[in-house]
Amino acid sequence: MPLDALCLSGLVYELKQAVTNGRVDKIYQPGRDEVLLALRSPAQGNVKLLLSANPSHPRPQLTQLSRENPDVPPMFCMLLRKHLTGARILEISQPPLERVVSFRLEALNELGDRVERTLVLEMVGRRSNLLLLDGDGRIMDCLRRVEGGLDVTGGAGRSLLPGMFYRLPPAQDKQDPTTLDRPALEALLAQAPQETQADRWLLDTFGGLSPLVCRELACRSGGSTDARLHQMGPEGRARLLDELEGLLNSVQENRFTPYLLSKDGKPSDFTFFPITQYGNAMALTVYPTFSQLLDAFYEQREHLERVRQRGQDLIRSVTTARDRTARKIAHQEVELAATLDRERLRQLGDILTSNFYQMSRGMTSLTTQDFYDPEGGEVTIPLNPLLTPQQNAAKYYKDYNKAKTAEEMLTQQLEKGRRELDYLNSVLESIPMAEGEKDLMEIRQELTDTGYLRRPAKAKGREKRVVSKPMEFRSSTGMRISVGKNNTQNDLLTCKLAYKSDIWFHTQKIHGSHVILWTEGKEPDLASLNEAACLAAWFSQARDSSKVPVDYTPVRYVKKPNGARPGMVTYTTYETAWVTPDQSLVKSLRAAP
Repeated sequence: MPLDALCLSGLVYELKQAVTNGRVDKIYQPGRDEVLLALRSPAQGNVKLLLSANPSHPRPQLTQLSRENPDVPPMFCMLLRKHLTGARILEISQPPLERVVSFRLEALNELGDRVERTLVLEMVGRRSNLLLLDGDGRIMDCLRRVEGGLDVTGGAGRSLLPGMFYRLPPAQDKQDPTTLDRPALEALLAQAPQETQADRWLLDTFGGLSPLVCRELACRSGGSTDARLHQMGPEGRARLLDELEGLLNSVQENRFTPYLLSKDGKPSDFTFFPITQYGNAMALTVYPTFSQLLDAFYEQREHLERVRQRGQDLIRSVTTARDRTARKIAHQEVELAATLDRERLRQLGDILTSNFYQMSRGMTSLTTQDFYDPEGGEVTIPLNPLLTPQQNAAKYYKDYNKAKTAEEMLTQQLEKGRRELDYLNSVLESIPMAEGEKDLMEIRQELTDTGYLRRPAKAKGREKRVVSKPMEFRSSTGMRISVGKNNTQNDLLTCKLAYKSDIWFHTQKIHGSHVILWTEGKEPDLASLNEAACLAAWFSQARDSSKVPVDYTPVRYVKKPNGARPGMVTYTTYETAWVTPDQSLVKSLRAAP
């Protein structure tokens, strides 16, 4: 769900306790829409404060996830480093029921004088922004500059440009429930159309409430999330106001409990109080802090989004090549199917040869007995009137030989095309597994080497090769397990680094990573074998399946054919294990970098 104002107030309260009086040690901008402040906090020591202005999931939080930074910091990051390095956080505030958080800091200017600076994080959907203000409230710069009246994403003509005084986003035309007493709430409820759904009335009337919270209040009051006001009766409407007041009291008293809602083991939503409307369809997990909850909720989706942004050109190029190869294979399969009836061409040539006496130049067809037909029926054979009878028969024999040759060539071309299609699909599978720019650069080098990407003319012969490391894991018994993130790493692991006695894992006839269980001369235990197979299943195209076949064999039985594409191998003398992909197991086995 979007981070509503009430849930945000709980997060802000948590940040106040954690980072107030903390000093800014370092500043990074790992993404286009996010800034990371490394702080030294009196309460928690060294922490990382993430300020995300991403339109899809803006938020402030403490994070423990590592993020790769660009080689050259953006201009906004350089500005923040200039003005905020060494600054102390004096205050963290949130305007009432607004999705805006301000961080007031004390810094030193160029002359060494103490000055105030303010970081303002606006979390308003596609207009989300991060701004740096001076002590007078003027904008020094922002992530997204907005010219009022020109930018369609701007708010009501509000300009956000350096040198201008900062103004809050325009408030919604809704009531502030924290300022209303019970008679005022009852008066608003009495004026509401009785056909209106209870959750819709709450959402349209009061600010700071998300659809999830409104549905939960309606569910607790009337037993249904879509209950209408007239169906609830006086008692139900009174319970609705009781639930609303109870929720607001818990917010004003800073009583928050971070809850993560999961469906089938995957994070689906989050909130700050227990949710009952889903029954057993959703699992509720309590987290110690909102920051830990947000790390768990956004970890995978933000990783995929970062990879999608940075690797968009790779995905587009590989997808285009894959679709072109797939269309070529489809056309060749049609042509191959047409050659399967070539035997009939030879039979028609034999029939014409035995009936030269009935034919003459200029005939367009010949109807005669088909001696290849078991029932002795007649057949009409089309003829070219410009050719002699002998030339017409020779043409059918020629078409027969051409179809025979075409079958051989098409079979070879189809086999080559299917190998190429498998390779391109494997590259597409490896792009989401990239953990940073180095992994993407390695994939880009691979595609350049294989001819799918054009090598820049200036870089020929002097480009610097990028080498990234495979993922490392430790089994529950302490054995080392390595997982390749792309075809280059797969080849490196299987063909160069692994010993013949090490165990190689790969999903059966499914695109995925090469996994190596390093035996170090020991006999691998059953738990390590099973966990390595689970890793091979998770880092494959079958990640979402309930059961995945994984082949495993000593590396000595894995061979790379001459001329094979990167990551393509053959293997023999293997066994197959059926395992279930488990994300929690993958996290628990991940080795520290």
